[in-house]
Amino acid sequence: MLKHFKNILLVFAFGMTTLANAALEIVITEGVDSARPIGVVPFKYIGNGEAPSEISSVIAADLMRSGKFKPVSEEQMPQLPTTDEEVDYDAWVSLGVEAIVIGTVTQQPANRYLVKYELIDVLRAQITGGETRMMSNGKLMKSQDHVMESRQSVIDSDSFRYYSHQISDVVYEALTGERGAFRTKIAYVIVREEQDKPYQLVVADYDGFNEQVLLRSKEPLMSPAWSPDGNKLAYVTFENRQSQIYVQDIYTGKREKITSYKGINGAPQFSPDGTQMLVVLSKDKGGATEVYVIDLETRSEKRLTKHRSIDTEPSWHPNGREIVYTSERGGNAQIYKLNLDTGRSRRVTFDGDMNLAGSITPDGKQLVMVNRTLGQYHIAKKEFDSGLFQVLTRTRLDESPSIAPNGSMIIYSTLHNNKQVLALVSMDGRFKARLPVLDGQVKAPAWSPFLQ
Repeated sequence: MLKHFKNILLVFAFGMTTLANAALEIVITEGVDSARPIGVVPFKYIGNGEAPSEISSVIAADLMRSGKFKPVSEEQMPQLPTTDEEVDYDAWVSLGVEAIVIGTVTQQPANRYLVKYELIDVLRAQITGGETRMMSNGKLMKSQDHVMESRQSVIDSDSFRYYSHQISDVVYEALTGERGAFRTKIAYVIVREEQDKPYQLVVADYDGFNEQVLLRSKEPLMSPAWSPDGNKLAYVTFENRQSQIYVQDIYTGKREKITSYKGINGAPQFSPDGTQMLVVLSKDKGGATEVYVIDLETRSEKRLTKHRSIDTEPSWHPNGREIVYTSERGGNAQIYKLNLDTGRSRRVTFDGDMNLAGSITPDGKQLVMVNRTLGQYHIAKKEFDSGLFQVLTRTRLDESPSIAPNGSMIIYSTLHNNKQVLALVSMDGRFKARLPVLDGQVKAPAWSPFLQ
């Protein structure tokens, strides 16, 4: 037990999956049948040759991976409409579909394309017959309130995937009431032992496309963590034969050293406002790891924990006034919450044998963690108000959970066929997917904040 905890202490968090120049494969393992059916009709292309990319397939994949929707296959679709006027509402409702996405892509001059789309509530349209009447300025007007969204935009050929994710965000928010996170990114470390510099710090779209290798190293790279504006990554490197914490701009590549003390420098986490950083250091007398907060402008440090035990894996509360961290001060690894104003800590986990790697959901209501019970490490969550505890996964040696910025999904590292891969689980535990790669080991994902 302690050996595993110390491994987590030294390795803290790695990252997500995808191979260079290869699309990420996502294998759905559980939960599709319980999701809401939705129709994402292939967008009609009007132009020469073929469209640069298939928008509808990206949207369907996004919605499926959210765990909340089950897109109907094209073979099951009763029709392929492109406008609301063409929709046979009864046919879609008979399939159990409540909403459909339809649209067109029209080629424009200078490598540009006009994309139009609509999100239609077919159930409401069936009830109203496709239209209702309303009074406006004393006149009876036609209302199409079953058309939930109707938008258009001109894009270039390189923007198809990004705009597809944007449509997914619009659809997701319209149907769930919560913000979509399909235009976010993932940071991760992939280890390919056969290469000269096997440790690679990588950033990719949340679905694995547009991979960008930020850094290659012969020595371990660990614990990527996003700045709240999504422009920088903090991480741990052993390039100089000792652990050091750096911050790197993901666009310019410029790096800045934050700490390089003798012993452990680890687990960086930006504060919600980006002005401070939590770190774990062992520089004090006795060599025990303690949690510190660093002012990133002045570089002043403040020690937050003072105990002879291992204190590690700090994470901010969204309010910026509290943190959670892992400590074995009670005899085994558990998660504690520290109030930064009072300096007081209290234990918040009690289920199972150990609880590690805690992080708080964006709404501040739940704690996500790694729970060990009867020798099995799984992702779990606890509701702060009710105390309800739930194990979310059943995979093998699960660790390093990272929460999507809308709080809907968790990505984590796990073992599959004796290989480290990443997996997804919805916050309610119903939907699960695995993200395998063809070669290399991938560890400890870091899900970005919402990006502009």
